[in-house]
This record gives sequence, structure tokens and C-alpha cells, in this order.
Amino acid sequence: MTIRVGIVGISGFGGGEAMRLVASHPSFELVYAAGEGSAGSRLADRFPGVPARLADLVIEKWDPATLPKLDLLFASLPTGASAEALARVPAGTKIVDIGGDHRYVEGWAYGLADVWPDRIAGQSRIANPGCFPAAVLTALAPLLANGLVEPGNIVIDAKTGISGAGRGGGDSRFGYAESNENLVPYGLLRHVHMPEMATTIQRLSGGSADGLVFTPHLVPMTRGVLATIYCRGRATTEHCLDAARRFYAGRAFVRVTDRPPQTRWATGSNLAFVSYAADPERNLVIAMGVVDNLGKGAAGQAVQNANLICGLPETAGLDSAPVWP
Repeated sequence: MTIRVGIVGISGFGGGEAMRLVASHPSFELVYAAGEGSAGSRLADRFPGVPARLADLVIEKWDPATLPKLDLLFASLPTGASAEALARVPAGTKIVDIGGDHRYVEGWAYGLADVWPDRIAGQSRIANPGCFPAAVLTALAPLLANGLVEPGNIVIDAKTGISGAGRGGGDSRFGYAESNENLVPYGLLRHVHMPEMATTIQRLSGGSADGLVFTPHLVPMTRGVLATIYCRGRATTEHCLDAARRFYAGRAFVRVTDRPPQTRWATGSNLAFVSYAADPERNLVIAMGVVDNLGKGAAGQAVQNANLICGLPETAGLDSAPVWP
């Protein structure tokens, strides 16, 4: 079975990673690519190492009215740029929105693939989680679902590589001279990923996420997210690890590890690593989650979601090992 695929926003980091995964997917055929500044150029002009069969595919200006017949469309656009246009895509074309416009919007399934695969399979409109929520919620889900931590007053300290800001970032902070040898907090108190994290925490636990604190930081590396999450709970470390192992039993992409995870473990992959440390006497549980922000945090999970909605094996096109070193 060949599935005709399009990618919007292909010249950005998320769209480029989606292209890389689609290019090697056993069932996907990339037949449409769209962008803004890159419109009119060949795919090989933007990605010189693209497979030869895709080299001459011309990047078009994004316009839903001129879409060819597609089975599946990946949209990797900045938050605020996709809602109106994607509403004009024909109903028969399945969509995975890697951007932020449709998370917890009516008519769109929230694509936290490792936690709720049954809610995604068979749907036609999927809102991919953000990169920080992918790391945070994968680590928290087993604890919240089993009542091992309180859903309120959770504190999240997260670090991300510079590619999480998008290609160029639109800000001088993301240039080499500004980001190298530097550590920068940003998005304080009102980060765009807060609402989806709070909503998911409430749905997993049945309780309130009031008091949620989230502080992201830019670190001088290209890819990766590490979230360290501080919770209240009387569980032991072994209780937390056991709950996660049971929760993710049979899930191909989540690895529960006894030692604190490192961002390098996930580089270039769709894997998520989770671990825990707990001190019941102090009513403290520390959860840790690691993903590649362009993999599980964006295009990897998008392809995983696409596999689910297209009735394909969930691991199709995603079973390569992480890049090391």
C-alpha cells in the first residue's frame, strides 16, 4: 500500500525532519512539498542529501486550494499559522498538525501516541504534542494514572536544544555567538505549552493541575529535551519505576531506565526515556523525561501518529537506532 504524502513547512526544522522520515518510510510516498521562502526551489536545493527520487520535487507556495490528491498531510507551521488554512484541506485528506494550533481543539485528537494510542487510531485530524509536553507527559503519565503523585503544584524544569526555537528562531538570541557557552531561561509563566500540559495532567489524574510551574531553558546544543519534574507523593523510586514499566509494557518507543536519562540517548530517534527518584519521607518524587525535540518532540511522533491513523504498524519508518556519537 502506497500512501500519498504532503509536507507543509518543509524547509523548517520540523518539516525537514518529517521529510527525512517520510523519505525512508516503507509505505509513504512524498508527492507534495510546500513552503514560503523556499517556494520555487527544488527539494535538492534545500536538502542536498535528499534521495535522488525526490531531488527534483519542486517546493510550492502553500495554498490549500491547489493541493494535489493526498492521503496524508503533515503541517509544520508556527503556532497561529495553520488553523485557517488547514480548515480548507479536503476532509478525505488525513492531517497531522505538528504545530500548535489544534491541541485540544474540538474535532482534533491529541496525539500523545505512547499514552493514548487507542484514541488516535482511525482518526483523521491529529494535533501533535509540543516538544516539552512530549518529554514531560510521557514521564508523568504512569505516576498520575496510578495516583502516585498529586496533580497540583508540579514544578517542571526543562532544557532544550536551540533547534526547538525553529529555523533561525526569529530572534538574535538563537545565533551561534549568543547561544554558545550560554544558558537562557525563557517563556516564563506564560509558555505556549502550559495549557496542553495542564489539560493532560488533569485528564490523566482526574484532579486539578493548579499550581503547575514550567520554566524552559535554552542550552547550547542542537537537539534534545530534558525535563526534570518535581512532584508531591509518598511513592518510592521502585514504585515509580514499576508503575512506568507496567504502563508502557509493549510500547515500542518508551524506555524506562534505572539511571537518569541523557539527551544523547534519544538523538535522531523517536524514543522517549523516563526515570524516577523518590524520597517518601520528604513527600518528594522526581520524574525525568528525555526526547529528541525534532524526533519524539515533533516529526517522529507525527509519523507515529500517521502510522496509527493509516492502519500501519506503529513502528513503520521509525525503528532506526539513535545517532551516536
